[in-house]
Amino acid sequence: MFEQPLWHRFLEMLRSATGASYAALFFRPPEGPIVQLFAGRELPQHLQQRLFERYGDDPLPHRRMREGRVYALPELMDPNDAIQRSFVDEVLVPGGMGYLRSVRLTEAGGTDAWLTIVNDRDFSAATGSLLSRITRHVRIALHNFVALERERMRSSISSEMMGRLNFGWLTIDSRCRIVDQSPNVDEIFRRTSLLRHGRYDRLTFASASVDRDVAALIKAFACDAESRPRAFRLSQDPWMDIFVTPVHDRHASPGSNAAAIVYLSGDRWSRDDRCDQLTDLFGLLPSEARLAWAIAQGRSIAEAARELGITIETARNYSKKIYSKTGAGGQADLVRIIFTSVLAII
Repeated sequence: MFEQPLWHRFLEMLRSATGASYAALFFRPPEGPIVQLFAGRELPQHLQQRLFERYGDDPLPHRRMREGRVYALPELMDPNDAIQRSFVDEVLVPGGMGYLRSVRLTEAGGTDAWLTIVNDRDFSAATGSLLSRITRHVRIALHNFVALERERMRSSISSEMMGRLNFGWLTIDSRCRIVDQSPNVDEIFRRTSLLRHGRYDRLTFASASVDRDVAALIKAFACDAESRPRAFRLSQDPWMDIFVTPVHDRHASPGSNAAAIVYLSGDRWSRDDRCDQLTDLFGLLPSEARLAWAIAQGRSIAEAARELGITIETARNYSKKIYSKTGAGGQADLVRIIFTSVLAII
């Protein structure tokens, strides 16, 4: 199930063992189109066109098959169904697929699958026995495949969310060489000069002092995995921080020599950009937006007033208008509203 195309070698082996001209595994998720994996001779192009134009989907009653039972083509046919008879006569028989064996599998999550072999001559009884014996193993593989696809989707969504939150992680060894990283880290590297993937795979910082301090911290982690983690501020505008913590369970991933995890958190927008966004989002005046963003960065009213070059009284008047427009009940609530708004994922 890790092959590309999926299960191709298995289907080729099944085709060879049964003497079939064509072997296929069909998936039908609870929602979505059928996924078809196959090996062997396909229908000629003109018959494929006829299949899609006249029959759309396979008209045989695969949904009514009993799970685990091997069916021959006559067992799937309704002798009174003109569409099914036409399908066999106009598509399967001219395509050298007049004989069939098929078994239905169902995965616990609701995904149906059908394992099917076809030929221009009938199969022996041993072929049905073989399909019966391998059904249990294919069902296990199907279950694992669906579980992996589900986890892959969750991982993809989580990675996208981390990217939107401007959050990522790396693992590094005792010499600060990158061992592994979240998918969005390369994009973070591209948009900032504060840190980068340096020579010999080393995580390198623009600040020489931060580079030295992180290198010393990682050496301490390599000697003592219980050493205290540490946070570093890389930039104020745009804001970016890192948090460096030791890898406690180094035996969880055999072959990995990671000594530390570096969590990255930063903003892709400048302070001026964020003020413009606050103006759009809450209807703040530019002066109010600048104060709101300063408060969101942890400044007190007095600190923000000093930083913005306004009086404390003016800042207090602005803050009242900010609280009214945003619905905040105070400074702490304003910080919560700003960082749980859509600004967090822009």
